[in-house]
Amino acid sequence: MVSSREKIAYGLGDTASNFIFQTVMLFLTFYYTDIVGLSPAAVGSMFLIVRIFDAVTDPMMGALADRTRTRWGSYRPYLLWLALPFAICSVIAFTSPPLPETGKFAYAFGTYALLMLMYTAINIPYSALGGVMSADANERVSIQSYRFVFAMGGGLIVTLFMLPLVEYFGQGDDAAGYQGAMILMSVIGMVLFLLCFLGTRERVKPSNEVAVPYTQQLKALWQNDQCRVLCVVAVVLLTGMVLRNTLAIYYVKYVLQRPDDVTLFVTAGMIGSIIGCALANPAARRFCKIKVYTFLQIASAVICILNYFVPADAWLLAVSLHFLWGLLLQMATPLLWAKIADVVDYGEHKTGVRMTGVTYSTVVFFIKVGLALGGAMAGWLLAFYGYEANVLSERVSAGIVISFCILPAIASLGVAIIMRWYTLDNNKIDAIQQQLSLQRQ
Repeated sequence: MVSSREKIAYGLGDTASNFIFQTVMLFLTFYYTDIVGLSPAAVGSMFLIVRIFDAVTDPMMGALADRTRTRWGSYRPYLLWLALPFAICSVIAFTSPPLPETGKFAYAFGTYALLMLMYTAINIPYSALGGVMSADANERVSIQSYRFVFAMGGGLIVTLFMLPLVEYFGQGDDAAGYQGAMILMSVIGMVLFLLCFLGTRERVKPSNEVAVPYTQQLKALWQNDQCRVLCVVAVVLLTGMVLRNTLAIYYVKYVLQRPDDVTLFVTAGMIGSIIGCALANPAARRFCKIKVYTFLQIASAVICILNYFVPADAWLLAVSLHFLWGLLLQMATPLLWAKIADVVDYGEHKTGVRMTGVTYSTVVFFIKVGLALGGAMAGWLLAFYGYEANVLSERVSAGIVISFCILPAIASLGVAIIMRWYTLDNNKIDAIQQQLSLQRQ
């Protein structure tokens, strides 16, 4: 049994991560286009190119974590070692030196790539840590539920305070404001990572104390068909989610034409996300996790489709639907991450090789592919619609509505269809864990 105190300590790590993840998802495209002055198409392409590097770095980081042996465990030490470097990279990514246009793009590309590399290095061991804190399937859902409540809490802090902090630190200079805001958030995030390190334990030990060669890990991973299903789910899900979250600020500013209410709008979605994450654990204990997850995707799609028909002057209705979308979609998130831990058990049962870090890093890579595709599509679609900063256009507004509502709905429906191939229900996982327990004994 994992104590509530330890689950809270684990959740604080994702509060720290979401200071960056949510800032990148909600504000980085806007920062690059409207503050730095880069073109939307260039920003979209940059997001996608950087993700190509993750095809190499993510699995390598997972394999490295699996092979790590210290007195603190295999995954916890990276929270201690990388908290400060991650904080530094976060600040320099939101620093805008006075350079010509090509220089600005080169600087943005380099610092964004470095930030994502550091995010990989600390977040993959952190994610894998959640899979070794307990072997109990229900306890894993509880751990992930705590995690994502605190993760969305970090996102709520970002949505509530990012723009006010930009104004406070910038005093009219938004570039300096973003830099000052990120300095503050990075310092707090570093402290939270250290608290996560101090407050957690690794209980599920490697199946073999001798590290498995990387080529053997990849061969075993390929045999894990359920992992492949989750990878496809991750790409489709994150593409739609990030596309909607990235365009939220544009939707409020150019469609609803309430630029002063951006913080209120995204905060409503984040509050819904926190409530949804808290409801995930009781729902999973009462119903089949697979059926709950599929239902939540369909319900999220329905909300997005309804949002498409909301008039531009129906402010309260638009905010309410965004709140419900956040609640339903993020209620599914702890279930997804708990399923990754189940997939690790399934892989060990099928191949005899336990690969917590490699499995998590593989799914996280495809999550990042979705993150990149969502961000890239936002930039490309804005360019296709003829977007210009601070210029109102009916064509741009109509395009934003389609991209903000219909495309995320299609993504959620796609996830619901893909989940037909996922078969690891609670009964099957219990049987697998019993067999693994006998084998270890």
